[in-house]
Amino acid sequence: MIMSRLHKFLAPLLLSLLLLVTSCANKQPSRFDQAQQTSSQQKSGQAVVKDATQGSNFNKFFPKGDGGYQRVYTQEKKGFAQAKLKKNGKDIATLSISDIKSTPDTAKKYQQSTKKVASYPAATLGNSQTSVLVNNRYQVTVRSTDPSFDREAWLKKFDLDGLARLSK
Repeated sequence: MIMSRLHKFLAPLLLSLLLLVTSCANKQPSRFDQAQQTSSQQKSGQAVVKDATQGSNFNKFFPKGDGGYQRVYTQEKKGFAQAKLKKNGKDIATLSISDIKSTPDTAKKYQQSTKKVASYPAATLGNSQTSVLVNNRYQVTVRSTDPSFDREAWLKKFDLDGLARLSK
């Protein structure tokens, strides 16, 4: 009888001790832990430079929603602001302004451009995206899923000249 009572207490006690010992054992870091540690310590290649323009400063340069279109801001962070253009509740296009000071190689695609929109060098990516480079610093982009959407007309609705005068 004492033996059966001992088994009732000893078995859970040993099981708890076993779990405690195995959970405290040193584990080798996984490849994901190592990658996280490496990327966290990395100083070069950071996403946004310290003196990038604050995204909230871009909002006043976006076109107003008119002609049945509604502008809805969707993202705002240092160096970037984005809005959706909606009509009848449906997403029609994405409008964005980004400070390319963090990614200076972006300007290269505009250097050879012969196309201009509102006197600014322009670049087209496929049949869904058109961008202009303002003051060699700000990239203004209109993306749409409908190739017939007039992206250039919407680029002209941005206050591009005002953006060109923006200083941080």
